[in-house]
Amino acid sequence: MDVTSQAAQTAPLEVIRTEGSPAVHHLDGPAPADPAVWVTEHRSRLRATVAEHGAVLVRGLGLRDADTVARVGRAYLDRVVTEREGFAPRRLLADGVHSSSEWPAHQPMCMHHELSYAHEVPGTLLFACLTAPESGGVTGVADSQAVLEALPAGLVARFEEEGWQLTRAYTDTVGVGLADSFGTAARAAVEAYCDAGGITYEWQSDSELRTRQRAAAVLRHPGNGRRGWFNQIAFLNEWTLDPAIREYLTFEFGVDGLPFNSLHGDGTRLDEETVVTINDVYEKHTLREPWRNGDLMVVDNLRMAHSREPYEGDREIAVVLGDPVTGLPLPKGH
Repeated sequence: MDVTSQAAQTAPLEVIRTEGSPAVHHLDGPAPADPAVWVTEHRSRLRATVAEHGAVLVRGLGLRDADTVARVGRAYLDRVVTEREGFAPRRLLADGVHSSSEWPAHQPMCMHHELSYAHEVPGTLLFACLTAPESGGVTGVADSQAVLEALPAGLVARFEEEGWQLTRAYTDTVGVGLADSFGTAARAAVEAYCDAGGITYEWQSDSELRTRQRAAAVLRHPGNGRRGWFNQIAFLNEWTLDPAIREYLTFEFGVDGLPFNSLHGDGTRLDEETVVTINDVYEKHTLREPWRNGDLMVVDNLRMAHSREPYEGDREIAVVLGDPVTGLPLPKGH
């Protein structure tokens, strides 16, 4: 193979970029007979496209079922992983394929990086649209590097120095239970997982657990070396909850008993203005493209935050997590 042919096989795919939208690659002609074969043949170019843009929507791939999505995931990813420490339940659709997080259709899921607080973080996310909603339901993306540059310098400085903390309450009555989050409810296994991940914990009963963990808020991307706002500080905070839900949960369980809450790295609570500021910057940098049946979106989870907007009608987005990254840096003040 000559140099020109090699370069063509590893060059990014051609994409369309319009104002306010992510990179979109349109397949010419009818959908491929086997989407997994197409992904295998174009894997290097697809990865180069994601490296350039942070995320790419492949349109015209014709994904129709979870089993096909599973094969696409294995074709693209070096390793498929099972989610642990999720903040909302998911349904298993096929081997390595889950539903999107179960979240009320009328409530938005704000921008976040998947499992940014965990010891093992998926480096890549695959979203496959099996059923597009009647309206809404966009999976937005935002470049963490642009978000970091747009945030107030003082806000960034404190979080970069201290990192952030995540507190969680696992109960049988609210939030995600132990089995859904850790893959087991066995006390010894949960404790071993927490010990390995640097999570402090306190048992309230045999089935109720409170945890606290600390993570960095700013990440230097291992690929391009740029710093980005990598965390779930705003999304997992009490001020992002619907006011009625926040009032009810706080009344019933207290602030320390919320299913999840984010704090400053030193353990103090965030004020509402800080959370609103972060979400406003995310909104200004959100890229949107309405789903169509059969679409595939590939997202660099270390670089791009993602969200889910309210929707009407049925919506089925299959999700594959993969290419895990461990050993991310702790906050400077740790």
